Amino acid sequence: MYAANQTSVSASIPRAMQQTAAPAISLTGAQQNELLRGLSREELIDLFAHLDLVPLEAGKRLFDAGEAMEYAYFPTNAIISLQYVTEDGGAAEVAVVGREGVVGVSMYEGERANCCAVVQTAGYGYRIKSAVLRQAFFGGGALAQQLMRHTSALFAQLAQTVAGVRHGSIEQRLCRWLLERLDRSLSNELKVTQEMIANMLGVRRESITCCAGKLQEEGLIVYRRGTVTVVDRQGMERRAGGCYSPA
Repeated sequence: MYAANQTSVSASIPRAMQQTAAPAISLTGAQQNELLRGLSREELIDLFAHLDLVPLEAGKRLFDAGEAMEYAYFPTNAIISLQYVTEDGGAAEVAVVGREGVVGVSMYEGERANCCAVVQTAGYGYRIKSAVLRQAFFGGGALAQQLMRHTSALFAQLAQTVAGVRHGSIEQRLCRWLLERLDRSLSNELKVTQEMIANMLGVRRESITCCAGKLQEEGLIVYRRGTVTVVDRQGMERRAGGCYSPA
């Protein structure tokens, strides 16, 4: 069964992504997601039969606001942005999820998404039918506890985002945005553009350019086209102030 899954996954992965080793399709591979790693071996084995490893390409929309959530995703090395979209098509990020959690959890049959989920950093994740995950949740145990803990953490992240918009400077919000991705990245190098950051923070690109230039002058980051490398994490945390707390 695992060999068959490996063939189907490899065939669907773009050449550029195949150059980077994919997480193994195994219990150990699934445990690269911290929420799944928190389960007992018995619980993970029961769930594993329903998990499929899938490539998550940058820009892929996993679901849109108002859609029924057919699948939930446990990222391993991908980073997913949860965004609120306005009537005029504008988007603002409300939370970000990486290997620590899950997106697309639906605890009620027919429940629809209240935001959209977009892959921001390409990678891989384990996909499961929402109906299967819902059934497992109501079975109790460590999975239910992990999912409730994750939901609580998402609410805390959302509250921090709202507080940052109200009280934080653009520079503080930029630092928080970069740090949140650094928490979920396997390196200190982030593939992002100033335009992407500006759109997610709901500010002008020129403001991000100015703040990023200042952070670079102070030796906190190195910015090249499409890539931000954080070289002084502690300095970034100090600059973020109350806008950021570790994931």
